[in-house]
Amino acid sequence: MPERTPHIRLARPDLGEEEVAAVREVFASGVLTGGPQNAAFEREFAARHEVTHAVTFASGTVALAAMLLAEGIGPGDEVIVPSMTFIATATAVRHVGATPVFADIDPDTFTIDPAAIPALVTSRTRAVLTVHYAGQPAALDALLKVCSDHGIALLEDAAQAVGGSYRGRPAGSFGRSAMFSFTPTKNITTGEGGIVVTGEAAVAGRLRLLRNHGQTRLYQHEILGYNWRLTEMQAAIGRVQLRKLDGILARKRASAAWMNDRLARVPGVTPPRVAPHACSTHMLYTVLVDHGRDAVLAHLLAHGIEARVYFPPVHLQPVFAGQSGPLPVTEDVAARMLSLPMHAQLTPAELGEIADRLEAAVRETRLPAPGGRVADRPCWIRPCWIRPCWIRPCWIRPCWIRPCWIHQRRMRLGTPATVTPAGWSRMTTAPAPIMVPAPTRRFCRMQAFVPKVTSSPTVTAPAMLAFIRKVA
Repeated sequence: MPERTPHIRLARPDLGEEEVAAVREVFASGVLTGGPQNAAFEREFAARHEVTHAVTFASGTVALAAMLLAEGIGPGDEVIVPSMTFIATATAVRHVGATPVFADIDPDTFTIDPAAIPALVTSRTRAVLTVHYAGQPAALDALLKVCSDHGIALLEDAAQAVGGSYRGRPAGSFGRSAMFSFTPTKNITTGEGGIVVTGEAAVAGRLRLLRNHGQTRLYQHEILGYNWRLTEMQAAIGRVQLRKLDGILARKRASAAWMNDRLARVPGVTPPRVAPHACSTHMLYTVLVDHGRDAVLAHLLAHGIEARVYFPPVHLQPVFAGQSGPLPVTEDVAARMLSLPMHAQLTPAELGEIADRLEAAVRETRLPAPGGRVADRPCWIRPCWIRPCWIRPCWIRPCWIRPCWIHQRRMRLGTPATVTPAGWSRMTTAPAPIMVPAPTRRFCRMQAFVPKVTSSPTVTAPAMLAFIRKVA
């Protein structure tokens, strides 16, 4: 089905007449940059996050770069980052001349795994830049200990975590500095914009210099700086949005709780998990789909529900090609993750439609259509002894064990004849028995058929067809 204009958007900013009035007031003042709105926004945001300093920036991306520069991070340094993040986390490190080193994630929270960090620390490592994925704070107590043990700084990419907390303490108040973003997909927005919070006065001073051409007073420039200023109009919008934050979070948390309960009854779908002691902002609502994620995504888009993969792993992006080894947890999660609409203006009817459409899509991808074929869904097994495959997506998906006797030709199944929906030709196995590794016997859905294959030199078409129908 073709994709159509969505009627349920992935994100929708909560903007109204209050924001319009705030911008009108700025226009009337004649002060459009570097004025009282920015100063007030900084004070109010710092107070909300229980820190002493906040510095606004034109975007979250430049705020990240400024945060790194304020720590003195530059050429020759390394910063450990998760790969499960928006690419700006890593490109900001590259922009300041340092090298991002990618770490694997926790499979439940999708945040950086503290246990993966020690093996990545070198003499060049300056910091860990953790990401609070979907607004859920990472394991901050464990991260603080790891950073302390190795003498490196903890920095927070809290772009998605405005209003989140860990052990009752606001996200952004744990590391030396933290960045928040205000793009339109975030829980509060200024259109574009970012802010860095810190408890260090010296760091805040460097941030302000970097933001405004390194200028200490009019036309006196002490360091190399930039024009990274937020406008007064944006700051005014941010102040109104900050006052709305509690209501936005309350509605989103109620919606997420309802969706968690609803999707817990859908086989093949895992709702997002929130770690103990953490309070998520649900900036994203990301589920794991066990079978046919891409087909499920296409189904939702075709029915006007905007969903997305948040995020393709950064270490697999062309710009970082060859700079990281495999990250098995990140890559497994990325192959199954799907972010659904979750904004503060969703109605109960829309939530129900999202859940119903998701359930229908998952069911469709698991079962063959009448005639034994589900069209236009690619089989991920290549080469496969049952090609051309008439069950799509494959009924053993996901099979993450390697080697798998059905995935690897080296498991010595003989060359098969053509397989068609109408019938199966006899397939002759190699004389040697097929040895299935213990992990495969444990996890592979074909394990029930292994004895039939290993105990007989042939596999008949009716037997194979009967088994496939049983497990499909």
